[in-house]
Amino acid sequence: MVKDNLYQPFEVVLREPLSACPRSKHSHSFFEFIYIVSGTGKQCINKSKFTYKPGHLFLLTPDDSHYFEILTETQFLFIRFNPLYIKDHGLSNETAEHLNFLLKNAGQAPGCILKTDEDKAVVKPIMQAIISEKEKNGLYSKALLQQYINTVIVIAARNVAMSMPDEVSENTEEKTLDILQYIQANIYFPEKLKAKVIADKAGISENYLGQYFKKHTGETMQQYIINYKLKLIENRLLHSNMRMVEIANELGFNDESHLNRIFKKYRHMNPSDFRKAGGELHTLV
Repeated sequence: MVKDNLYQPFEVVLREPLSACPRSKHSHSFFEFIYIVSGTGKQCINKSKFTYKPGHLFLLTPDDSHYFEILTETQFLFIRFNPLYIKDHGLSNETAEHLNFLLKNAGQAPGCILKTDEDKAVVKPIMQAIISEKEKNGLYSKALLQQYINTVIVIAARNVAMSMPDEVSENTEEKTLDILQYIQANIYFPEKLKAKVIADKAGISENYLGQYFKKHTGETMQQYIINYKLKLIENRLLHSNMRMVEIANELGFNDESHLNRIFKKYRHMNPSDFRKAGGELHTLV
């Protein structure tokens, strides 16, 4: 698979409207915001697909793979920046480290990273200003672009934080953050999510692991894993034609009935009902 690199701190690219995706699946060594200026379709990130429309903002982190399924002619705005950008462009070391962690954990907030209408309303004029400065390329345009990008980074970080466990903050121990990242990276591999394996990776006693995780995240490790899987299940129900048995196999459930039982326990409805309702029933429980 092709992997792109970035040879400057940041880059802004506004594409001409496209009717078909010009590239197959590829990955990056940098962060990339993708803002939908116009058009509709699906953004395919790793093993998930997300419907997009104007105003949606996606965040790709290093090593994510992606491509587009364009339904109607689409114009994309790409904002690319490498990890060093966060530390070298006007952010304190503490804030930069926290934002870096949040950005690396964008998988906690799958799909459009903007989870509130208020933030979508804030980001839209910022993106329009970025497009304007990019096209003008005039006096102070680079400095203004950096300020706009910093603002988008902070807004994105806030939205990711909203999807993290309640107890996780800028003061959370690095070991806890490493465990969260490990779980996200290995969510499709049940053997790697066993307590003994995670404890060995983290350098913690298996007997102490559960207590440590609960202390620093506010929920048990099993709850965290289930909640993360439920997000992935919802995505596949809403944005793919995968059968229940395929979803169950992919996410390590014993069988389809096991998936149905877990989903109903936590979402108070059957997966099939959730899919038929387009996720709307979920807002009622």
